[in-house]
Amino acid sequence: MDIKITNMVKFYTLLLLAERDKHGYEIIKEISSRTGKTVSPGQIYPFLKLLEKRGYIKSGEPTKRDKTQYRLTKDGKAFVQTMLARFGDLVRLAVEPSIEECAHCGCKVYSGGYKKKIKNRQLSFCCQYCAKSFKI
Repeated sequence: MDIKITNMVKFYTLLLLAERDKHGYEIIKEISSRTGKTVSPGQIYPFLKLLEKRGYIKSGEPTKRDKTQYRLTKDGKAFVQTMLARFGDLVRLAVEPSIEECAHCGCKVYSGGYKKKIKNRQLSFCCQYCAKSFKI
């Protein structure tokens, strides 16, 4: 990977392009809407030019309003998939230590759950019903 995704604006830009073809202004508005932060053209267009230079996106002919549509190429789609896999690995590493397994049904519980002491052992359950059904 020769492009570093160093901020959320770049990350969101790739995610939005993975959804469908978009023009730069549309990307700016959607990122601003989703993050609640103001995004400037200076954050988007240089990144789009870099993606295009690397062959990850193609720009189409301007639409009626002189807005250039950008779309991911085959290489761009592969780049996004690789980036998402890496991001997923990071999230998994951050979240896994907080996941507990229900002692009864085996489902994964991220937060909350139900704790019960049975035969001097503190056990974790997903709900009170699994705790009641549990047999040692």
